Amino acid sequence: MNEQIWWHLARASGIVAWLALTALVLWGIVLATDLFPEHRRPAWLLAAHRWLGALTVGFMGVHVAALVADSFVSFGLSDVLVPFASDWKPGAVALGVFAMWGVIAVEVSSLAKRRLSRRAWRAIHLTSYPTYWLAGLHGTFAGTDATSLLYVSTSIVTLGAVLFATLYRVLHTKRQLREPQTAPPEPVHSA
Repeated sequence: MNEQIWWHLARASGIVAWLALTALVLWGIVLATDLFPEHRRPAWLLAAHRWLGALTVGFMGVHVAALVADSFVSFGLSDVLVPFASDWKPGAVALGVFAMWGVIAVEVSSLAKRRLSRRAWRAIHLTSYPTYWLAGLHGTFAGTDATSLLYVSTSIVTLGAVLFATLYRVLHTKRQLREPQTAPPEPVHSA
């Protein structure tokens, strides 16, 4: 067996987890806009969002397990679960640890959505935005592929897509808030 299999698996699963997280965030933004109003939304749209969440968590788990299994840098469980515990690039690894806990918090809150108030669920779900940025920064500063042309190009495209979608959502939300609420017309009574 190749001695570097765990290292290759850690790199590949980290990139796939980040791409799945990107798709998850983009899909969530699409669901939060009026592109698919809730009353006309097919069930598969939400199912796809949930599937992307599970996919992200799965590849993130493979990434963490492969890092612990690899002997090149020698990560222990505390290094990958506790921010700033790693001796290897502690700040960059901590970004990934914070992102991991953010993804887990959003996923667990989604599974427990019916037990949470709408306000609590929404507050937790909004942490998806900083979680996405933490994961991207983790890949950029801790990832050994961060300087490859393919990684840089992919980063630019995904960053642009998330920025555009976020801007659309923010502008759309502000437009909704600015629209005046009109009262229903008063009934006309005949005398």
